[in-house]
Amino acid sequence: MTNQTKHDFSKVHHAMQRYIDKDILAGVSTAILAGQDLLDVHCAGWADKENQIALREDHLFRVFSNSKLVTSIAVLQLMEDGKLQLDDAIEHYLPQLARRRVLRPGATSIDDTEPAHSSITIRQLLSHTSGLSYGLLDHGSTIYKAYVERKVMNAMTPLSAMIDVLEDLPLTFHPGTKWEYSIATDVLSRLVEVVSGMRFDAYLKASIFDPLGMHDTGFVVPADKLDRLTAYYAGSDPANILQRGLKRLEKSPYPGAFVTSVPRLSGGGGLVSSLHDMVALMRSLMKGGPRLLSDETMALMMQNHLPEGSGIAFPGVGNVPGKGFGLGGAVTLQPSSIDPAGSAGEFEWGGIAGTHWWISPHHQIAGLLMTQRQMSFWHPFSFEFKRLAYQALAVG
Repeated sequence: MTNQTKHDFSKVHHAMQRYIDKDILAGVSTAILAGQDLLDVHCAGWADKENQIALREDHLFRVFSNSKLVTSIAVLQLMEDGKLQLDDAIEHYLPQLARRRVLRPGATSIDDTEPAHSSITIRQLLSHTSGLSYGLLDHGSTIYKAYVERKVMNAMTPLSAMIDVLEDLPLTFHPGTKWEYSIATDVLSRLVEVVSGMRFDAYLKASIFDPLGMHDTGFVVPADKLDRLTAYYAGSDPANILQRGLKRLEKSPYPGAFVTSVPRLSGGGGLVSSLHDMVALMRSLMKGGPRLLSDETMALMMQNHLPEGSGIAFPGVGNVPGKGFGLGGAVTLQPSSIDPAGSAGEFEWGGIAGTHWWISPHHQIAGLLMTQRQMSFWHPFSFEFKRLAYQALAVG
């Protein structure tokens, strides 16, 4: 990729280098777009710190929850093809998810439930308002224990088996009443299979990856590309995200992840991709780019779909100010103190290892940040990157 810019992005580069110098990140790649123009690409630090392999543009990253954007696009493509509607009840396609029950407030037993007021819809799955949980972030809760005990996120089982396990588990709230980050996008992966008649990875390849030239994106890294997979790290102190020091992770999130074929094709967190491929995906969501979705569908995707008075909140963190949620990513309703001043209307999301994307439909700019540090979703470095990018572009 070639830089084409008259803007000065040196402050962006210096800021990212600072996190590397402080041993908070091993390496970081960034890209900044204005419309279809790729204005800046920058790689700093190490793809493999221990072996002193410098990070390059062609390195591969575990993008984890950035996979959700791809899955959401797939569902919306099927909507445009007339094969489903956003407000369809999910049991029309996945009958195991009919007749939901909901945990009563304060329930300490998985059996303390009441009937759901309504069915789960596809729109609610896309916007994480379905009542499903994750068994990932809410440690110690009743639903967390149940998800872990039933192995809802078992990567060694296919998507169909996950739906069977969810059949007997309650929701945490009545569908459509609030937001909770959840396994909903993996449910949508199975929906794509049922509606399209194709295995999920085959659908993505035919309908998204091949049309955009995303040849480095998939659920498994081929043997001839393994040398391009970046090393994965955790911070030295999980309780202090700005603590210096990194430790290498060899078998996370499970042995053989991304390098051996497994049955679970997780649309919520299973993809590996490159900076080049993610730039191609961003271009498809910007004016003048290759189209995967109509302008009307993209505008719908980037609107807030949360119920009135509801917002994003994470266990142990609380409410995230000024954020709503669209169909596959967060929407900035009102910029907070850590957001760029001109970022209202921005569509964004990230992965748990520090990959992060954002698009401003109003300004027609976008940014990508790719790194590999565990539990660094919405870390200060991602917001600093965005603020400095906006400044360099003289936006807002």
